[in-house]
Amino acid sequence: MDRNSATGLFLISALLLVYLFFFSPKKPDEKAAGKTPPATTAAAKAGATPPAPTALASETALDTTAGPAKDVTLANENLTITFSTRGGRVTAVRLNKYKTFFGKPLDLFDAKSARMDTKFRTVDGKTIKFSDLNFQAVPSQAAGGSVLTFSAPVAGGSIVQTYSLPANSFELKYDLRLLGLERIVAQEPLTFTFLDQVRQTEQDLKQNRNHTTINHYLAVGDQGSLSETSEKPEEYKALGPVKWAAHKHDFFVAGLIADQQPFAGGAFNADVNLGDSTTIKTLSSTLTIPVAEVEQGRGQYRFFFGPNSFNLLKAVAPEFDRNVYLGWGLFRWVNRFVILPVFHFLEQFISSYGVIIALLVLLIKLVTWPLTYKSYESQARMKVLKPEIDELKAKHGDDATKVQQETMKLYQEFGVSPLSGCVPQLLTLPILFAMFQFFPNAIELRQQSFLWAKDLSSYDVFIKLPFYVKWYGDHVSMFTLMMTASTLLMTWQSNQTNTAMQGPMKTYSYLMPIIFLFVLNSFAAGLTWYYFVSNVITFAQQAITKTFVDDTKIRAQLDANKIKNKDKKPGGIQGRIAEAMKAAQEREAQAKAQARKKS
Repeated sequence: MDRNSATGLFLISALLLVYLFFFSPKKPDEKAAGKTPPATTAAAKAGATPPAPTALASETALDTTAGPAKDVTLANENLTITFSTRGGRVTAVRLNKYKTFFGKPLDLFDAKSARMDTKFRTVDGKTIKFSDLNFQAVPSQAAGGSVLTFSAPVAGGSIVQTYSLPANSFELKYDLRLLGLERIVAQEPLTFTFLDQVRQTEQDLKQNRNHTTINHYLAVGDQGSLSETSEKPEEYKALGPVKWAAHKHDFFVAGLIADQQPFAGGAFNADVNLGDSTTIKTLSSTLTIPVAEVEQGRGQYRFFFGPNSFNLLKAVAPEFDRNVYLGWGLFRWVNRFVILPVFHFLEQFISSYGVIIALLVLLIKLVTWPLTYKSYESQARMKVLKPEIDELKAKHGDDATKVQQETMKLYQEFGVSPLSGCVPQLLTLPILFAMFQFFPNAIELRQQSFLWAKDLSSYDVFIKLPFYVKWYGDHVSMFTLMMTASTLLMTWQSNQTNTAMQGPMKTYSYLMPIIFLFVLNSFAAGLTWYYFVSNVITFAQQAITKTFVDDTKIRAQLDANKIKNKDKKPGGIQGRIAEAMKAAQEREAQAKAQARKKS
């Protein structure tokens, strides 16, 4: 591996480490997540003529005449949703086609782990919570789905909640109306709350936790989220209208979307207790609903309970596909418009996702082959110039600055750019970083097995260790070992044939693969399998490319460049580098002269 390739490798490795440790998502917390105002309870007198507004308000707090709470369900092919007549609210959601990593039914949440509620205030300052009211449930059928209507009489009026579940859908339509309550309801927004104690569903608890957060989308078009990996309480208050909010559970989403007028505002909290292995994170969302909308029959909303699939989410609401984290900036663009389309195209014809990943690597390598060829050609030029470089080292071996200065002059004479070897490698960085976000977040890979890996979206466990190794983990990922071994072999092969790799730089070239052995041991198996296949194809590319690169022709070209550049002054980057080296040499000479005078 020559100095140019080493520089490229160093830059790529440094950028990759910076990306992994500083730009990966952060962890949230809860703060006020579990806090809900105390229930307002008051006796309701049946059969009385509606009194003045103040008296009516005190009468609306609680109606227990409907008896104990009952559970009612709506189901289609995708969802089984459980409701309670106490509050007329959703209490549990099961995704029928999915299982947890541990083989159990996948409940997005249930009555023990989550709680939804809605409340409003009356003109005399009392708080009415839906969970304090018993609703009557009336199921029915409509074209294309099932309907469940909850109604509760309140002070001469009523609260009506209608849920509609279309067939073969992950969406639940929700219509909320306050009928005949204009005199007693204060003209301030209703408050909807969703407390969600998220439980582990995937193999890797840490990844499961770090991919769990609350996302939201403001009516003005701004999308945001709580920090994912922070271990401190996270909180965000949206003072303006909110179009949707979603609790993202790694590979699944529970969201609420406003179909007509947006929510008046929202507050989102997240908390994590690292000592609690039952609840990996606690999420809490509070959304305010304009009272005029529900009084005038425009309180129309949608719940989304389903998988974190990009193609599915992009049709739900504007920017709802942001719940699938594909990286930021350019890396998201690469995943969205390059990797995902190719991946889904191959998915139509091939059932094995390990094979799909291998073909994806092959296609990317073919597209980027011109860049690989440029890099290899640069290495060949440096190899041809090795005799001249060795002469410079022998002549100025004790003066490193002079060696560097003369080397840059040599490059200028022969028309060789010191950056030509690393620039092609840097141009492949967007794909490199995009892959780090694609594989852990692609639900397509969830629970897809390949060889010994049970789940390509998580790490493969070839050997389970009886102890935990800091920075490494309690398991051995064979795909990571294979990737590391192939990278070390490729580095050794490059160092045997290339020129200027000496001393510390040569040691460094072996150090980076060892570092990534630890860094990637707990990354998605799909990612490490991808890089192993990439290394294998790179070996083949180098062997093929070598047949097109003739050292004799390169030497002749360099000699021709030397004649052409004989009287040409250094320019561009090379000129600036040469000037900087010359200035450094002059300063060093001055420092030595002053030191001799003092002595």
